[in-house]
Amino acid sequence: MKKYKLTKEVKEVFGVKLYCIEAIADFGNISKGAKGGFIEKEKNLSQEGNAWVYGNAQVSGNAHVSGNAWVFGNAQVYGDAQVYGNAQVYGNAHVYGDAQVYGDAWVSGNAQVYGDAQVYGDAQVSGDAQVSGDAHVSGNAHVSSNAWVSGDAQVYK
Repeated sequence: MKKYKLTKEVKEVFGVKLYCIEAIADFGNISKGAKGGFIEKEKNLSQEGNAWVYGNAQVSGNAHVSGNAWVFGNAQVYGDAQVYGNAQVYGNAHVYGDAQVYGDAWVSGNAQVYGDAQVYGDAQVSGDAQVSGDAHVSGNAHVSSNAWVSGDAQVYK
């Protein structure tokens, strides 16, 4: 059963058409008729689970949001990035490339997660922090302010 549809409300970003989504069924904390954020195509947001894109948030390219994950605020998820589980990406955060954010992880503020980086468990990346390359941030680790985690680094608690 489908939970949302693409509307005719379109936003063009860097030559890519993004469509506003609208719930066509009640699920999770979303009511039928609620408008969401913007996605490029249906493959960007799973029709299953309670995953949702809110407000001005954008998901494009081959990026995919699924499970119970939320993308909201002005956040952007693009490239081949994946956000799933109970993860949340919000604020002005960007998740892109082949990056993955999952579990109960949060990426917020102006943070960026990109490359093949992974943020998972209960980890949080916030502020102007950047996680890139093959870096992993996991467990209860918090990466914040202007911190950079890159290469093959692993940060966990």
